[in-house]
Amino acid sequence: MSLRFAAARPAVLTSYLPRAEVTRMAARAANDNGDDQKHQAAMRAALKHFASHGMAAAGDARDRARKAHFSGDRQGYLHWLAICRMLDRRMAVALASNLAKRRP
Repeated sequence: MSLRFAAARPAVLTSYLPRAEVTRMAARAANDNGDDQKHQAAMRAALKHFASHGMAAAGDARDRARKAHFSGDRQGYLHWLAICRMLDRRMAVALASNLAKRRP
């Protein structure tokens, strides 16, 4: 999961931009993380998994997703893939593409 730094509005902006323009710019800012219930549930599950497995959590989620996939548990696979994606997006993309290649 990548971390991004979002600095507070610098004081320089208010010195050369009218206050109304700064307010309009701030109003256009959007959170694109996905605030729906499904996303929140996946985030909560990923955080709990990380709390119990630490830095190995993404790898463990990948292994559980792979195991669920090969046992035919589609819901379990999607659940663990979502957790893996929350913790390490590249690992989840690699897993999904590798498993997609193996389908008959």
